[in-house]
Amino acid sequence: MRAFLSGKTQQLVSRVLFHPVRPSAAVRWRAAQVRLLCSSASDEEKHRPSMLRHLTSKIKATGPITVAEYMREVLTNPVTGYYVKNDMLGPDGDFITSPEISQIFGELLGVWIISEWMGAGGPKQLQLVELGPGKGSLAADVLRVFNQLKSVLGVASVSLHLVEVSPVLSRIQAQNLTGTQNQEADSEDEPVYRRGETSTGLPVSWYRRLDDVPAGFSIFLAHEFFDALPVHKFQRTDKGWREVLVDIDPEKPGQLRFVVAPSPTLASSTYVQADEKRHHVEVCAEGGVIVQQLARRITEDGGAALIADYGHDGTKTDTFRGFKDHQLHHVLASPGSADLTADVDFSYLRRVAGGDVACVGPVTQKLFLKNMGIDTRLQVLLRSCSDASTREQLMNSYDMLTNPSKMGERFHFFSLLHPSRIAKPAKTTVGMKLEKKSPAPLPVAGFDDLSFS
Repeated sequence: MRAFLSGKTQQLVSRVLFHPVRPSAAVRWRAAQVRLLCSSASDEEKHRPSMLRHLTSKIKATGPITVAEYMREVLTNPVTGYYVKNDMLGPDGDFITSPEISQIFGELLGVWIISEWMGAGGPKQLQLVELGPGKGSLAADVLRVFNQLKSVLGVASVSLHLVEVSPVLSRIQAQNLTGTQNQEADSEDEPVYRRGETSTGLPVSWYRRLDDVPAGFSIFLAHEFFDALPVHKFQRTDKGWREVLVDIDPEKPGQLRFVVAPSPTLASSTYVQADEKRHHVEVCAEGGVIVQQLARRITEDGGAALIADYGHDGTKTDTFRGFKDHQLHHVLASPGSADLTADVDFSYLRRVAGGDVACVGPVTQKLFLKNMGIDTRLQVLLRSCSDASTREQLMNSYDMLTNPSKMGERFHFFSLLHPSRIAKPAKTTVGMKLEKKSPAPLPVAGFDDLSFS
């Protein structure tokens, strides 16, 4: 069904679409999906890294560990975790994300945020909360849109809140967003471990946990965040559902392997739905908890959440994979040296979000960006650009983001909204006259087919 933008929202979008910006080159990205249920160390990986020593000691002491525990240790261990000690983003890292490919991506998400703020009636407070903000590229592009549309935001109090567990990335974010205008907290126990201010005077705060972000009307962004959260893996067997665990290979003591638990675990008895039809299932319980936190905050304080990630709607099975130097990497080989990820099951997120919020999507990235006006934005930039190499970069970036065989259909967008945001207008009868009590809600940008004509 085609929905049309209100006059005010259409002007908002147009003002951003026609603002000149810098182009950026398209680069390689992590896209392949493979089945990885075994691992083998290459010759150069025979020397056991400290993370492997830590894991093997743990397994020897307590027995095989869950895949979720393995992911948690490998990615966020405070001493040797991949996210804690590495700068893994960009051409020199292990993967690259959409905001690094083209700033158009972040600009369109900035328009989405303001559209939802307007749809909520333009509250006096707007907290932008990003989970796992990478290098800060997405936040920077969104804040540039905020600055362009400051007349629309009016006197609203705007602030940026970043939930980041990586000390390395938090320092990069601070440099990119605030320059030298930031300071670390005196104590590690402080909920806000870093504070800063952008060049336009907008306050920025860093947190390790979503719970520490203050209450208030908030728009939450989670771009390539949920796919890195730990997942439990389950296999259907003749004896019922069994959890997949990580164990030491008895024939190769310096390597790890997957095994199937001989009996039900608490997780396999709890997380697998009774009517599940698949034979292999991944469940991100930690992601479920975060979605429930988001749903509660949206219900109590208003706002919305936009989740963009690799994902599916309850159809895929084994998606657990690793990335190193922009290439696929065995998930159990040389733990701590590569990124680990699993596709987001949006059907699970929808189920655990509950009935107090409205869930929209998932829709493909191609559809979302086209609904947001990426084609119009690209044409404006091409018309104003005479440099052949820059034009080629613009086209390559657009292709990377929207091509179905690249990012266009591998990434999906999913949103949590306050129910009042999309509720049908209430009507009452006064005498013989039918009166509308409230205006029709604005269409949900990105998820509805919007007209820019």
